[in-house]
Amino acid sequence: MITTDSGERVEAVAPVVISASRATDIPAFYAEWFFRRLERGYCVWVNPFSKRKVYVSFLRCKVIVFWTKNPAPIMPYLHILDRKRIHYYFQFTINDYEQEGLEPRVPSLGCRVDTARRLAAMIGAGRVVWRFDPMLLTPSLTPHDLLARVWRLGNMMRGCTEKLVFSFVDVGAYRRVASNLRASCSLFAQAGVTSAEPSAGQRLELAVGLARMCDRWASDGWKIDLATCAEEDDLGAYGISHNCCIDGTLIERLFGNDPELVYYLHSGKLPLPDAGGHMSVMPLARRSLKDRGQRKACGCMVSKDIGMYSTCGHLCAYCYANGSRMTVERNMAAHNPGGESLCG
Repeated sequence: MITTDSGERVEAVAPVVISASRATDIPAFYAEWFFRRLERGYCVWVNPFSKRKVYVSFLRCKVIVFWTKNPAPIMPYLHILDRKRIHYYFQFTINDYEQEGLEPRVPSLGCRVDTARRLAAMIGAGRVVWRFDPMLLTPSLTPHDLLARVWRLGNMMRGCTEKLVFSFVDVGAYRRVASNLRASCSLFAQAGVTSAEPSAGQRLELAVGLARMCDRWASDGWKIDLATCAEEDDLGAYGISHNCCIDGTLIERLFGNDPELVYYLHSGKLPLPDAGGHMSVMPLARRSLKDRGQRKACGCMVSKDIGMYSTCGHLCAYCYANGSRMTVERNMAAHNPGGESLCG
């Protein structure tokens, strides 16, 4: 039970891992709100389908995974998490679609790389996961051109990360992707939005090209792992794994000095002291904590996402989480940094 801002006592979920957020860019646009809610001890997540309110307590939170295209606004607040002994790492998407105008409100590429350098210097490269996500094509942007951009960007990102995660745009899976591409990008007016999707042969060309890049960087002293996000293609022969964005193995490697967290990762529950004050014995085997609420190809462990759809001001043309521009702007205008939920 928690006590709300209005003094009401309500039931709340209390996740150990919080995702902030697959649905919107909390670090870029809602950093003040997030830390106000952290100090208050809870926030409200609204189910996008049923509109039911879910109260989310921070009481048991041990890890926060941030998803962002611009972490700069949240970086001045991170010491608060350190003080509270809440662990965190970043899924930091840095694409290069500046020529196409597909990400109209993200900072310049140079600015984003500079932010990546500052963030890695602050928290360590292992806690900054670089995403080139999604990979898409246009009538003038070929797989060769796209790989050349990743190569250039990767050379700028050297030492800022230890992992590169990628996926391929899937227009058919999300109705919003098709509508946003049509509304935002004249490049697809003639060719059609499905032309953004790489074919099977083009996906393989891109994957092999990325693998060769990582081999080259490794030979030059920069070891960087390569993984796909929620892709069913088996690319293991090229050294490409299936990623877990909310990753229990990574969490244990980064924060393994926290015995309560490690116990949770192995057992699925936080330890409780016995009558003598001793903690539970660590399970020998790791329990599967796969999040069954995600797509089949998603390898993420269970977490609670606290974001809201149609609230991301980047307005990326391929976005699956935003509705119309008008809806996004209306929701962002309704945002109250002191409110329980992102909007309202």
